Amino acid sequence: MNQDLLYGIVLLSAVGHAVWNALLKNATDRLIMMVAIRIVGLLYGLIVLSMVEWSPTASLPWLLAAALAMWVYQGLLIKGYQAGDLSFVYPLARGIAPVLLTGLAFLSIGESITLPQLLGVICISFGIATLAFLGRGGWSSFVYAALTGASIASYSLLSGVGVRSSGNLLGFSAALEVTTGLGMLTYAASMRGRSIVPSLLAIWATGLGAGAISVSGYLAFLVAVSYLPIGPVSAIRECSALFGVLIGVFFMKERFGVVRAIGAFLMTGGIVLLSLF
Repeated sequence: MNQDLLYGIVLLSAVGHAVWNALLKNATDRLIMMVAIRIVGLLYGLIVLSMVEWSPTASLPWLLAAALAMWVYQGLLIKGYQAGDLSFVYPLARGIAPVLLTGLAFLSIGESITLPQLLGVICISFGIATLAFLGRGGWSSFVYAALTGASIASYSLLSGVGVRSSGNLLGFSAALEVTTGLGMLTYAASMRGRSIVPSLLAIWATGLGAGAISVSGYLAFLVAVSYLPIGPVSAIRECSALFGVLIGVFFMKERFGVVRAIGAFLMTGGIVLLSLF
C-alpha cells in the first residue's frame, strides 16, 4: 500500500482525534460522552465480527493488554479534562506519547531510531518541559496529562503488535472495540445505574458523531501500523496536539499565550521530525 497515502490518512485521523477530544472536554457529563463514544465502537465491533473470520489465539494476550491500557487511558483522560484546559492537557499527553512509544518500540520489538528521530524526541521533550513548567496548567492537570501520555504509548504499542500478530486487521480492531466498549459500559452502569439511558439519549447525536470519528481514526492507525513502523505512525497521529491547542483557543476561548505557543510548536516540530525520518 502507498506509504504517502497511509501517512495522509493518519494525519487526517489526527484532526478527527482532536475534534472528538474537544467534544469530550466540552461535554457536561464526560463519563456519559465517553460511554457514547465507546458504544459506537462496540456496535462497529459486533457488526464486523459477525462478518469476518478471526482466530484470536496468537493475538489474544495483546488484545487483552491493549484493552486494559485503553480502559486506563479513558479514565485518565476524563480526569485530566476535569482538572485542566484542553489546550494544556491534550498537547502534553499527546506529546509525551510518541517519545515513550519510540523508546518502547526500540526496547521491546527492536524498531530502530535514527539521529533525526532522536532530535525529534529531544524537541518534543523541550516542548513538554515548556508546557509543564511554564504553561501554568496546574500540577494535578500535569500529572493526569503525563499518565495519559504513558497509557497512550502503552495501548498504541500493544495494539500495534497485536494487529500484526493477528494477521486480521478488521477482526483484531473489532474485537478491541468490543472489549473496550463492554468494559466502559459496565463501569458506567455500575456508577450511574439506570440514569445512564436518559443521559445517553440526551446527547445521542453528538455522541454518535464523536464515536464515529474516534472509531474510524483508530482504525486508520491500525491500518498504517500494519505496514509501517509504529513509532513514526504514532508520531504523525500526535500532530493532533497542535490541532487540540487551536480548537481550545479559537472555539473554547481558552488562554493561549507565548509559552503555550512555544511548547505546542516545539512538540509539533519534533513530531514532524519523527514522522519524516
